[in-house]
Amino acid sequence: MKNKNTPITFLDDRLLFPPADYANSEGLLAVGGDLSPERLLLAYRNGIFPWFNEDSLLLWWSPDPRMVLFPNRIKVSKSMRNTIKRGHFRLSKDQAFDEVIRHCSEAYRPGQKGTWITEKMIEAYTTLFKKGIAHSYEVWEENELVGGLYGVDLGHIFCGESMFSKKRDASKFAFIHLAKELESKHYKVIDCQLHTPHLESLGAELISRERYLQLLQGNDEGGH
Repeated sequence: MKNKNTPITFLDDRLLFPPADYANSEGLLAVGGDLSPERLLLAYRNGIFPWFNEDSLLLWWSPDPRMVLFPNRIKVSKSMRNTIKRGHFRLSKDQAFDEVIRHCSEAYRPGQKGTWITEKMIEAYTTLFKKGIAHSYEVWEENELVGGLYGVDLGHIFCGESMFSKKRDASKFAFIHLAKELESKHYKVIDCQLHTPHLESLGAELISRERYLQLLQGNDEGGH
């Protein structure tokens, strides 16, 4: 366990991170490094993710507690069930990754100035997409892209990165379908990283970082 006085780690060219529980009280673990596919995968597999502004150094985080959704606990409201039944939206997967991530980068976030989805981030996750590691889920209204999400697939955990909506309930539509698909494939959890009321309304919950790391390591059965 971390000593309270452990300083934030400054990364160099070596492909390594300090243990996730070395993060400070805000969840900040390390500074620097790069966004290579190898470093990103190492980060996600150890409960760490990048989040930073355009004009800042790379910042790596591992918050405690952690916001997650156990796929079998997805909440679908009556109004959303009606939306799904109406067939107004159509879902696709991996058909418009670049459009989805760019819409996410442009989406308004209350309380945030600018975007953390910088050009460097777009380039990095597009590389992961080309390698079959990152995926996008698109929501269409006729031929218009009106919502979607993207994230990193670790095979038993899906690390959600961001979602956007141009029409009411479009991002919920994508998220619900993601959860249903992952439940059918016996995924343990969807990592949502940080708490938002929107995610909570869909059934996401806060768990300890310790438990999240156990899920990553396969030492926890998840939400069942």
